[in-house]
Amino acid sequence: MQITMLSDKELINSYLSGNEKAFQELLNRYEEKIYTSIYMFVKNTELAEDIFQEVFIKIIKTLRAGKYNHEGKFGQWAMRIAYNMCVDNFRKSKRRPQVNPTEEFDIFEVLQIDEDNVETELIKGETFSKVRHLVDMLPPEQKEVVILRHYAELSFKEIAQLTRVSINTALGRMRYALINMRKIVEEKNIALI
Repeated sequence: MQITMLSDKELINSYLSGNEKAFQELLNRYEEKIYTSIYMFVKNTELAEDIFQEVFIKIIKTLRAGKYNHEGKFGQWAMRIAYNMCVDNFRKSKRRPQVNPTEEFDIFEVLQIDEDNVETELIKGETFSKVRHLVDMLPPEQKEVVILRHYAELSFKEIAQLTRVSINTALGRMRYALINMRKIVEEKNIALI
């Protein structure tokens, strides 16, 4: 069986048996999503690369120590480690993560766009830009939930665990984010389409 066909659990077991290619496959599966999430929180390429490396060093140490629990999904576990390292980094620097769009990375570029005509592509691009601006105008806690839900594709339960709040708080932050975005659209008379 090809290594790309193996489940995460099978890859972990293969890696622990000495197959370095198995870990490389795990890295390939989650590298982009984890790095991008880190970058969205720290907004600094060098810092994001440092934290990303620390995340995978911690993953390797945990796997080798036999402390990884196969009950959870590897990707979500790795994302939780990345998020916690970002939070730790901000605690050290005494500031809360600020999630702002940059020209270097754009959360909404990861959305799937079907092959459409040029006019439709332009409209979608303009809509994404407007939505991105709306998300940027949200309070930090609401931005955080929107990004974790819609980019990292985490469930509200996972968001609650990562941000160390109740599920109701995470749901409430998303609800208020949507309410605030609607208010901004109405107040500023923004046409999204």
